[in-house]
Amino acid sequence: MRRVKTLLLAAGLLMAGSGAALATVYPLTLENCGEKVTFTQPPARMVALGQNTAEIMLLLGLEDKMVASAFWPTKVLPALAKQNEKVKVLTVEIPTLESILAQSPDFVAAQLPLLLGPDSKVAKREDFAAVGINSYLSPGVCVTKKNTGDIYGSRSELWNMALLYQEIEELATIFNVEARGKALIADFKARESTLRAKFGHAGKETTYLFWFSSASPSSDAYVGGKNSASGFIASLLGGKNAIQSDSEWPTVSWESIIAANPDVIVVSNLDRNRWALDNAQEKITFLKSDPAVSQLEAVKKGRIVVMDGQAMNPTIRTLYGAEQVAGQLEKLGLK
Repeated sequence: MRRVKTLLLAAGLLMAGSGAALATVYPLTLENCGEKVTFTQPPARMVALGQNTAEIMLLLGLEDKMVASAFWPTKVLPALAKQNEKVKVLTVEIPTLESILAQSPDFVAAQLPLLLGPDSKVAKREDFAAVGINSYLSPGVCVTKKNTGDIYGSRSELWNMALLYQEIEELATIFNVEARGKALIADFKARESTLRAKFGHAGKETTYLFWFSSASPSSDAYVGGKNSASGFIASLLGGKNAIQSDSEWPTVSWESIIAANPDVIVVSNLDRNRWALDNAQEKITFLKSDPAVSQLEAVKKGRIVVMDGQAMNPTIRTLYGAEQVAGQLEKLGLK
């Protein structure tokens, strides 16, 4: 909590000292995921579709510009809870287009193509454009290739924080708080550098499995793909993803996971409670009790760590998740 408060204070001081040099000039036109969007003034009634979008807004001190949010796999960062109380939550799952429009927004920004895009379960960008509402989609998901038969697509290159920094910078510019954006990016870059310096030169390349969830113990596992945010965390910590699929979210059989034989298993903890195995402890119970899976070296040696599930999405939480894993690796003597 102290880190976020310090960051917001620093942003305020930076804003005070920067004057008009960092003021946004309107009309502002940005190219976002192949579409041009123009703002004649800062939005005043924004709906954030996705936890990442909402948390960026809160970190930028823009809760008064948000009228609603939706789609929360996990609870808000504790340091942002008070700010978030001021913002209506439509649903922690997938909202309807009608529920969004009922908030009379002048801007809608989304974390995932699931929430905004050609194959979205909520709306297409043209749905909002038709009623004069600007939309924005996270640059981090725009670079995925939609060639895998699922809405999340695949990545040919490893996701990195530069795409997140672009998103923070663009949202800060849209809302005329560029100094706050620069302060937030500087904080993240420093934390990223600290982790890379500490873990990036490990002798043995540790392999990681990032298990997001499963519909049931007998189902295949939803895991982070090779070039996803999970792959980035593995790289940041001096290792690699044990799952080498380019898919953003491949479903992998336990037979394949056993064959991959990861050194460390990272299990997500989710607050949404869609499935029993959204819970980290339920995952750990399965890993230790299943006759075959329990024989994995990572399980026998207790190399199971818990991470916030949202960190497996390409979001601000990815860095927090990397820090979570790093702390547990140190306790396990793996650093």
